[in-house]
Amino acid sequence: MAEEKRSFKIQAINRRFLPFDSEKEKEWQGPFFFVQGADCQPGLTYRWTGTERKQCTTDMPMKWDVEIEATRAVIKKLNQMQPKPKFFIVCGDLVDAFDFEEPFRTQQENDIKQVFSELDPSIPLLCVCGNHDIGDQPTRSSIQRYIDHFGDDYYDFYCGGIHCIVLNSQFYEHSLNVEDLKLKHEQWLDDVLKDKQSKHIIIFQHIPWFLRQYDEGKDYFNIEINTRLEMLEKFYKAGVKKIFCGHYHRNAGGSYKSMELIVTNAIGLALGTDKSGVRLVRVTENDIEHQYFPTEDVPLNFL
Repeated sequence: MAEEKRSFKIQAINRRFLPFDSEKEKEWQGPFFFVQGADCQPGLTYRWTGTERKQCTTDMPMKWDVEIEATRAVIKKLNQMQPKPKFFIVCGDLVDAFDFEEPFRTQQENDIKQVFSELDPSIPLLCVCGNHDIGDQPTRSSIQRYIDHFGDDYYDFYCGGIHCIVLNSQFYEHSLNVEDLKLKHEQWLDDVLKDKQSKHIIIFQHIPWFLRQYDEGKDYFNIEINTRLEMLEKFYKAGVKKIFCGHYHRNAGGSYKSMELIVTNAIGLALGTDKSGVRLVRVTENDIEHQYFPTEDVPLNFL
């Protein structure tokens, strides 16, 4: 009998992630691992000049087989793992084309969701919005489009005794068109950070607060320093242990006091020396350990 074709399901709804029961998952259930990736970004390979991305124009071919196959290779690896990861989270730039770059955007949404649907249904898939998903200068309509296709742009969930918080990092980069939505985001964040019952608190977002040093200067790949320091101190005081990010298309990271920030290379086009891949994260009662693997080297057993 032919295998039934699966379809992508939106599961981040009303600021919750439906596959995880919030009450049951607050209890520590023993060590587990999850997989974090970022920047599938189908189409970037063919539009990258070596220093910048060319805007999509109608005379360009609709070509993104490289990134689609790279994403499919990751999913095949995860499907083979025993035991299976607790979840797979993609930290932004699920697509490359902005919402005004049609017909590229619509086709990329369809294609990446088709590949995502190939993930073993026992592995929950979580999406995080990036700047290409909602725009460098997001609007109500660009955010709503993301929600309609991939689910909430921010939410939290409990999993195996840890508290995971997914942010819309674009609010910290440019929020002039959506100040009211940013305010709701910040009110929600203050509320969810009050809960300190879990073993660990982890944050997932697209744009890193910093790349190497918490007091480094501002550039395209990080957040403005005054906002950065304010938020890092807030997270530290709330007991956040780790912050996982993407956006940089390279591996990087550093620490703010005892809190670690991790920047993970792209699933799609890698811009540094590391090959494209994902990060495997092992969670124990007292610690959170992580290791980056090129896709071809992802082990079948990580516990």
